[in-house]
Amino acid sequence: MTTHYDQQAARQSGTTVWGPPPAAPPRAPESGEPGQPILRRPWRGRPEDPRWVRPAFLGLLAATLLLYLYDLSASGYANSFYSAAVQAGSKSWKAFFFGSLDAGNAITVDKPSAFLWPMELSVRIFGLNSWAILTPEVLMGVGTVAVVYAAVRRRFSPAAGLVAGAVLALTPVAALMFRFDNPDAMLALLMALACYFVVRAVEDGRTRWLVWAGAAIGFAFLAKTLQAFLILPPLAIVYAVCGPVRLRRRLAQLGLATIALVVCGGWWVAIVELWPASSRPYIGGSQNNSFLELTFGYNGLGRINGDETGSVVPGGNGNNGGGGMWGATGWDRMFNSEIGGQISWLLPAALILLVAGLWATRKARRTSVTRASFLVWGGSLLITVVVFSYMAGIFHQYYTVALAPYLAAVVGMGAGLLWERRKETWASITLAASVVAAAGWGYVLLNRTSAYLPWLKWLVLIGGMAAALGLVFAGRISRRAALGVAAVGLVAALAGPTAYTLSTVESAHTGSIPTAGPAGAGMMGFGGGRGPGGGMRGGFGGGGMPGQPGQQNGQGRPGQQQGRQNGNGFPGGGFGGGVPGRTGEGGMGGGGGAGGLVNGADVSSAARELLAEDASKYTWVAASIGSQNAAGYQLATGDPVMAIGGFNGTDPSPTLAQFEKYVAEGKIHYFIAGGGMGGGMGGGMGGSSSGTSSRITSWVESNFKKVTVGSATFYDLTQKKSG
Repeated sequence: MTTHYDQQAARQSGTTVWGPPPAAPPRAPESGEPGQPILRRPWRGRPEDPRWVRPAFLGLLAATLLLYLYDLSASGYANSFYSAAVQAGSKSWKAFFFGSLDAGNAITVDKPSAFLWPMELSVRIFGLNSWAILTPEVLMGVGTVAVVYAAVRRRFSPAAGLVAGAVLALTPVAALMFRFDNPDAMLALLMALACYFVVRAVEDGRTRWLVWAGAAIGFAFLAKTLQAFLILPPLAIVYAVCGPVRLRRRLAQLGLATIALVVCGGWWVAIVELWPASSRPYIGGSQNNSFLELTFGYNGLGRINGDETGSVVPGGNGNNGGGGMWGATGWDRMFNSEIGGQISWLLPAALILLVAGLWATRKARRTSVTRASFLVWGGSLLITVVVFSYMAGIFHQYYTVALAPYLAAVVGMGAGLLWERRKETWASITLAASVVAAAGWGYVLLNRTSAYLPWLKWLVLIGGMAAALGLVFAGRISRRAALGVAAVGLVAALAGPTAYTLSTVESAHTGSIPTAGPAGAGMMGFGGGRGPGGGMRGGFGGGGMPGQPGQQNGQGRPGQQQGRQNGNGFPGGGFGGGVPGRTGEGGMGGGGGAGGLVNGADVSSAARELLAEDASKYTWVAASIGSQNAAGYQLATGDPVMAIGGFNGTDPSPTLAQFEKYVAEGKIHYFIAGGGMGGGMGGGMGGSSSGTSSRITSWVESNFKKVTVGSATFYDLTQKKSG
């Protein structure tokens, strides 16, 4: 079948038309816009492409797949909190739909359930193991690379698309989160698709692309709630201004896209809200058993202003530059010592290239697809950077993976456009400036971990400066020489993030707060000043108990892991255990102790045997304060464990009366002592003796017999104390 091009789209963009001649001659390419023909089916290649293009693209995807699959099982269950929900959803369709933490459907995770569905289906097919849980996340990462490549390739050169795809694949936080079971992998893929669809809509004005964009954002809402809406303003404004149809039709199309968003994101919410609360699990993270409250409170506006009821520190604005225990806020947050090494390697270069791209297309007509591409991807990048920089609520380093597709696309588009115009002095100088920015900032980031490959920072700096000097004259030297200089500049720009990415995939990552890169690259504490080794003093981010100095994480010689990282980036230290089901890897309990806020418990074989006794007779083989502690035991035993108080131990579920009823009905066998924040704090993160978790703990301790197994303490809820 002969490949042909969309005649209408080609005429609107002013490009060369292939295939049957149009009724009217096509317009010449507009000023500042490359004359690239538009493929109807870009995955099948273009007739004018060099023979290396398709193999190079497939090679990029294959290399990304192999990189992300490397030693994937080393992370075990990764975030036990979500892996336990995956295990529950693989056993119960009700848990599958609601996102329950346990197959007994006591409480849900603190997110919608859509991001769990691919992992749960995988586990239903292949059984519960690390590969079955994490491979769907890897495939989402490869898919995101493919989407970014396709988006950049449509308007720019194949090399520009390959650069964009490589930048995304080699971003440290992307390599971390596309190998992890948090919601961010699905969110990044769907956000990239939304941007791609909007640019397609600007190309030909077809309604279906905007509807698909709305659907992508709607499903992204079911992965991570309101974060999916961050890029709505730039996407809507760009199409409203640049769409190639009349204004009235543009507004109608945006209305249809909004309907698609509401339908795709709202159907699940409507079912959950209308379902009788008595026959569904409690909505984890909420205080009133309402998903809407969770969406607009704890997971919504609370993340912006820091007033998060039920959070680790309620109303946690703190006093650390406005960010409290989640780090200082401000315009430089993405560049600081906690965040910089995760995402910001090419951020200065991307900002330069974004400005250059908009300047180059300043004289293009309103419907310029090239300019719209810069506005869509660049606008998404800027608005996400601003929100992340100033949000005062819960913020973790890995959130920045949301920036990776936008940043990669801007770098690829900007570099491709300036390379095509390198004979113009301003373009060659700007291209050189972007390389200087990438190399200079790469040197700064590498210097922050001075013990890590100390020679690399000089290679990056010297190579980048030399390449920049050559790029200034790229339009005056031979093409072969210019390509050599560009290759040196690309290597210098990507050397730093590539090294951090390789360190990331060589390390195991578990818990709630993983970080990318080598030792000291992204350690964030929870209040207090800095401790030795880049950790934090006075918090549990530095690997010690509150008031103790921070510690280095478990990597000594660069590139070689000496200990497995927990969710804080420290091996076995802090308030968490090791990989669930493994003993001797840290945690507060060792062979069967309680888990903590950031990681599941280590469960000894003796503890597993205890819980396995008559397990089939009970809805829950045990109950524990806090989701991470419960998750560790549930994953180790394969049986439901009730998480009292949800993730932080602060959710009012179940109430003492409900818990007493469950015990009286013989639905719970054991109560696991400890849990909550670091174990031993029965009140969970709330810290109040009047909290639900504290009241349940006190009631159990007063009425039931204690059973000690190793360092773990259980209460047999079928055996009351004498008298």
